Amino acid sequence: MEGTPRLFIVVPCYNEEQVLPETAPRFLDKINEMIDRGAINSDSRILFVDDGSSDSTWNIIMALNRQDPHFQGIRQSRNRGHQNAVLAGLMEAKDKADIVISIDCDGQDDFNAMDAMVDKYHEGYDVVYGVRSSRETDTFFKRFTAQSFYKLLAALGADTVYNHADYRLTSKRVLEAFADFHEVNLFLRGLFPLVGFPSTTVEYERHERIAGHSHYPLRKMLALAFNGITSLSIKPIRIITALGAIVSLISFIGVIWVITKAAMGDTVSGWASTACILCFVSGVQLLSLGVIGEYIGKIYLETKHRPRYIISDRTE
Repeated sequence: MEGTPRLFIVVPCYNEEQVLPETAPRFLDKINEMIDRGAINSDSRILFVDDGSSDSTWNIIMALNRQDPHFQGIRQSRNRGHQNAVLAGLMEAKDKADIVISIDCDGQDDFNAMDAMVDKYHEGYDVVYGVRSSRETDTFFKRFTAQSFYKLLAALGADTVYNHADYRLTSKRVLEAFADFHEVNLFLRGLFPLVGFPSTTVEYERHERIAGHSHYPLRKMLALAFNGITSLSIKPIRIITALGAIVSLISFIGVIWVITKAAMGDTVSGWASTACILCFVSGVQLLSLGVIGEYIGKIYLETKHRPRYIISDRTE
């Protein structure tokens, strides 16, 4: 590709006053390193997205901007969640950059993978997914649940990249096409494969968090996983339909059995079997209603067309 592309590194931040002073210089070093070797334009930027932090994160971003123009920042009017923060940064950079790399603020993702991503862009790829080479640093529980989640998404027909989170490079034309996606319930790692365009992967090792603590506890991880499943696939509803058909068939067989026994005069009254059947069927019904209700709730939110993010402040 002719010329050097202008790169924006989009970094979502939420209450990162401890880690931001540590990782910001590393982002600057990396962008200057790529500028020096001629991979990107000298007008490239680092765009921090403050997701309505309640600490001094925004003050730190403004101070960084005053120190070096390579640092820029936008601030959401309130906390909207990680996916909305990433989206806000991508859409902010869409009209200013040729390529955009989204990466978390905590320093766990290998900064050096950006070099390989940019090189892949120069080779002609519009999307470059950062993929973890291993999960040896994770606990057994986190490794097992994460891998099971990706396998479950694949089984449900969702098009995702295995072991990829939100560390990726996207070109300008991908972001312009992505702007036509208007989902309120965001699961970005499942939406970008739907856009298409040539794509590839770059492997990297994930490190320990540099400072502070994770803002993604198990509760939020499970919520994100469930949101991803219900946003990308309708197979859970089809599974409910199949389950309902199986339970109905079993119930019909049971009714025939009861009628046959009654006709033969061989009836034995018992509360245990009745209670077991009622509990089983009631549990299936409640579970089914819960999954269907989740889809209906998503439809309800989508029809409102509320803004997915609101920018209240900018450093420029």
